[in-house]
Amino acid sequence: MKSKKGKKTLYECIIKRFLDFSLSLLVLILLAPLFFLVFIASKISLKGKVIFAQYRPGKDGKLFKLYKFRSMTDKTDENCNLLPDEERITKFGKFIRKTSIDELPQLFNILKGDMSIVGPRPRLVKDMIFFDSTVLPAYSKRPGLTGASQVAGGRSHASWEEIFEEELKYAQKITFFKDLKIIFKTIAVLFSSDSSSEGAKSSKREYYYADYLISSNKINASQYALGLYKAEEIIRNKGKVDFQQDLHS
Repeated sequence: MKSKKGKKTLYECIIKRFLDFSLSLLVLILLAPLFFLVFIASKISLKGKVIFAQYRPGKDGKLFKLYKFRSMTDKTDENCNLLPDEERITKFGKFIRKTSIDELPQLFNILKGDMSIVGPRPRLVKDMIFFDSTVLPAYSKRPGLTGASQVAGGRSHASWEEIFEEELKYAQKITFFKDLKIIFKTIAVLFSSDSSSEGAKSSKREYYYADYLISSNKINASQYALGLYKAEEIIRNKGKVDFQQDLHS
């Protein structure tokens, strides 16, 4: 898998951001009643905060706060540790995940300029910290509400290598017609019977990239622990994710 840097198109430099802002604002206005209904239903179902916020690496690895509708409760065991996801997700949470309604608050991220309608998937810091220098260029773009890897099985079916290949191909040359094709494919995926709401449980690969690396002996236990520590430090300092040579030696 080789990384190639393509020239930026006029669409990527100017038109894409204009469309992101205009369309996200329009959709937010049109979906205001849906936002209100989901807000009320979430409040009743979860009995707590409705919006889930988490720091993710954005353009060029800089952190931003990503927003979602919460789909899980904060139930803990006797030691105050969170219960597994499948024990905390509610029926309503499964529904909004399956329909991707939980992703809609990311329209505010698009409006702010943190994200784009189409782009690489916003990864976890603890995953991206392990990305090598051939993969990171794909994530130098604004992350997307949808993207090439999601419509190619990236939600649960594709391998990590296939995901990176799709993201890199997208980043090499971003065009209007490529984005439009991905949007139409996304709509088809949402209405397909394969759309999953089970997250890590339904994944056909190791859900976390660090877990995949250590289980396939691509990194050792020390590198695994160091990478997770560095990820926590970056989040704590609201820093930037970049290439970490000591996690790849």
